[in-house]
Amino acid sequence: MKEQVGRRHASAWRALAAILLAAAALAGCLYPKDQLAQNRMPPRDAVRQVQAAVDDYLRDTGLLPIKNADANTPRYEKYVVDLAKLQRTGYLSDLPAAAFEKGGNYYFLVLNEETEPTVRLLDIVVLRQLNDLQARVREYAASHGGALPAGEEMYPSFAVLDFDKLGGRKPDIRSVFSGLPINVLVHDSGEVFADYGIDIRRLVESAGDAPDPDEDLRELLVRETPFVPVKSPVYHWIEGDPTARYPN
Repeated sequence: MKEQVGRRHASAWRALAAILLAAAALAGCLYPKDQLAQNRMPPRDAVRQVQAAVDDYLRDTGLLPIKNADANTPRYEKYVVDLAKLQRTGYLSDLPAAAFEKGGNYYFLVLNEETEPTVRLLDIVVLRQLNDLQARVREYAASHGGALPAGEEMYPSFAVLDFDKLGGRKPDIRSVFSGLPINVLVHDSGEVFADYGIDIRRLVESAGDAPDPDEDLRELLVRETPFVPVKSPVYHWIEGDPTARYPN
């Protein structure tokens, strides 16, 4: 029975992968140039600029220029760079155009704060879209005896969010890594996540080596791009596929 379930999950995942990878090949035809991921990305030099300011501030003060965060804040949302402080203290001459504080769509975050502070970007548009869906899922569950608006199971304990059940058109949620539409998942707990499995698969295939089965594959996205996988489950490489797990 477990083998049958595993094959069903793999079959559903590979079918989705084929569809989205085909969409990737056609992206240049389907979307105007200003909507393609490589053209929508904030420049990498903005990340380098803020990274240099954070490094200088840390060297001079022994502190990180970050805003206070609740202990329960997810890792990829937690330590937001205090850009206003960096500007006020002379470490930034101006705020990056991509920054929320400047009217842009990104928060600048610090990761690895205790070892090697690293600046990355959080897509506020996706964060808000998923937070809105989370509220709608909670309302649905409250009015349906705890049942969730779950569709086909994509990973163990994770299903695709069924927008027909939720009562509304599916929002256009796109991966900051590829610019392609991504699935929204709902866990058995009722928590909503974005599915970055396709992005992770493409990075693994590009690297050419199978990851360690215990490796948190979200780190691939963080290492290879300027972005964080906001609202993401943990992924492990299991039997040739990225498989989602609930984050601890």
